[in-house]
Amino acid sequence: MQHELTGGDLLDGAGALAERGWARAEVKRYRRGAIRAPWYRIKEWDYYCILAGDYGLALTVADNSYMGLLAASWLDFRTPGALNDSAMLVFPRGRMGLPESADAGDIVQRHAKVSLAFRHEPGGRRLSVDYPGFAGGRGLKGELWLAQPPMDRMVIATPFAGAPRAFYYNQKINCLPAEGEIVFDGQRFAFEPHSAFGVLDWGRGVWTYDNTWYWGSASGLVGGRPFGFNIGYGFGDTSAASENMLFVDGRAHKLADVAFHIPQGTYDGAPWRFTSSDGRFEMEFEPIIDRSANFDLKLLRSIQHQVFGRFTGQVVLDDGSRLEASRLLGFAEEVRNRW
Repeated sequence: MQHELTGGDLLDGAGALAERGWARAEVKRYRRGAIRAPWYRIKEWDYYCILAGDYGLALTVADNSYMGLLAASWLDFRTPGALNDSAMLVFPRGRMGLPESADAGDIVQRHAKVSLAFRHEPGGRRLSVDYPGFAGGRGLKGELWLAQPPMDRMVIATPFAGAPRAFYYNQKINCLPAEGEIVFDGQRFAFEPHSAFGVLDWGRGVWTYDNTWYWGSASGLVGGRPFGFNIGYGFGDTSAASENMLFVDGRAHKLADVAFHIPQGTYDGAPWRFTSSDGRFEMEFEPIIDRSANFDLKLLRSIQHQVFGRFTGQVVLDDGSRLEASRLLGFAEEVRNRW
């Protein structure tokens, strides 16, 4: 069963999901003020990842109520390696003012260590970062324009079994052509729209304490056509819909369940495999960089493996036609949180 969402408010008067399922656009209205759960369970974030062949950039602004995060990552696929840095805020409790829509409202965060801004402009989004102390003083600064022509996206409203006021409202916008320049360690890196593509992960919700999720994404050109996908599972009650979707020429193609086959005991070694219950997504994944993080504060714990690499395989579109991808740059991750 794959239920497609209709319009209206995301939450009912009791703070529960009014409707569960998926959509191709932001059809549900999210309001933080409608939440009827403890403040410390509310999690909100905007995460952008832009990959440009030999290098890439990831930027995060998150308000997890008891902890805020401003983070940047620089990815080098030649060396290969990843450099990460972040600033944390204590008990923001919504004061970071993350927008209630993925289509309106800017994020501008200035900290003693880093400044991040995600702004809406006609036709797209403008991202800027200024992080003088990034990677031990090597520095990270620049601006990227992400064009957003009319296109479908992945939208899903997911409940959690046994927790009626818990939910995750998520939007993934793939295939955003990127243009601009980032200066890292005194070197200039160009992002050009024919070879650099971004994805936005926009998340708002009330989460339960202990969760594991799997997420994969890629965007690029296949046969000269804009192509991307979002795959994932692992948390919540997905009986109404999965979050698995293909994007070709701006149009969404809905998939059923996709399974991640990760070689036991390794994340950046042997190839991964991905299979789907409907036979429409069959990929192999060659890991290049394991951007890992592991902290354990007893009550709070996070074990993260976001692995960047290249996807090769085939997909089946809604009309039955097949599309083959070869060495498409993207990522897949396994994250285990107690938060």
